[in-house]
Amino acid sequence: MPKRAVITDKAAPAGGPYSHAVVAGDTVYLAGAVPMLPDGTWVTGSFAEQAHAAFRNLAAVAEAAGSSLDQAVRVGVYLRDFGDFPEMNEIYKEYIKGDDLPVRTTLPVALVGFDIEIDAILYTGA
Repeated sequence: MPKRAVITDKAAPAGGPYSHAVVAGDTVYLAGAVPMLPDGTWVTGSFAEQAHAAFRNLAAVAEAAGSSLDQAVRVGVYLRDFGDFPEMNEIYKEYIKGDDLPVRTTLPVALVGFDIEIDAILYTGA
C-alpha cells in the first residue's frame, strides 16, 4: 500500500522533520496540531483561542488530505492543564460532530509554550 505525505500552507507549519499528515490507503494520520497561525505566529491568548486555533489547523490538514474531521475514528487531545478539560470538551463538539463519534484519548502532558495539541486518525474508506 503506497503512502503519501501531506503538507499544506493552510495550517501551522510543521515544527520539525515531519509531515502534516500521511495518507496510507483508506487511512489518514494527522500529526499533532498546535495553536499557531499558518504564518507561524503562536496564538497566545486564552485557552479557548488556543483550542480553536489548534482545531482549525487539524481541520485544514484533514481537508488538504482530501478528508474532513467528520471522518475521524480516533482523536488524541493533550492538555497542559487538565483543568481545561470541560472547556475543551465544549469546543471539541464544535469540530467533531455526528452520530458516529470517534474514540478519544485526553491526557495531561508537559506542553511548553502552549496549552493544547490535537492529533487524529481518519478513515476515508466505504
